[in-house]
This record gives sequence, C-alpha cells and structure tokens, in this order.
Amino acid sequence: MKLVPGDRVRSVADSTEVIVVRPADHDVDLRCGGYPMIEMGDGSGDRPTIDPAYGGGTQLGKRYVHEASGLEVLCTKAGDGALSVGPDVLALKGTKALPSSD
Repeated sequence: MKLVPGDRVRSVADSTEVIVVRPADHDVDLRCGGYPMIEMGDGSGDRPTIDPAYGGGTQLGKRYVHEASGLEVLCTKAGDGALSVGPDVLALKGTKALPSSD
C-alpha cells in the first residue's frame, strides 16, 4: 500500500483507526491485528478474529513508528489489535523531553 501524509486507514479486525504522519520510503503492508488495513469508507464486511500474535492493542493519541521503513502513524481511534508492517510490530514512539526554562 502506498501511503501519503494525511491518509486515514482503519482495521478490518477491530475499531483501530490511524492517520499517516510520515509515510514510508516505499510501499508497505500496514496491518492491524494481523490483517491488512483498508482506507476509510471501504466496505465493512465480517470482522475476522484478531491474531493472538498481534493482540497488543493501540492507544488513542499515540504515535507508532516502523524504523526500517520510516513510517509513522497517529492512532485516532483505539482498538485491541497491534499495528504492524508485515510481521514487524510497530513501536510506540517515545516522548521528547522539553528544554529546561531555568
């Protein structure tokens, strides 16, 4: 899937929704709960069961990154499935310390 900044995608396995903050350098297989994510507004069909290997969940308002491809997404709706690019689970992006005002 070729992603550009601002793309909104959702999980087919749970309620997770994300927006692309920084796209990958190349096409990626963005997944949630072990299943490919789809664009917002695409058909809703049956929800498959989340793969137990990808059941870590997502947190609202948190950023997730895939270092190998450069992909960064922001979770706009939390869910039970973990985000991944292929088999690689995305890492929760850490916060940056603010400079001291002393």
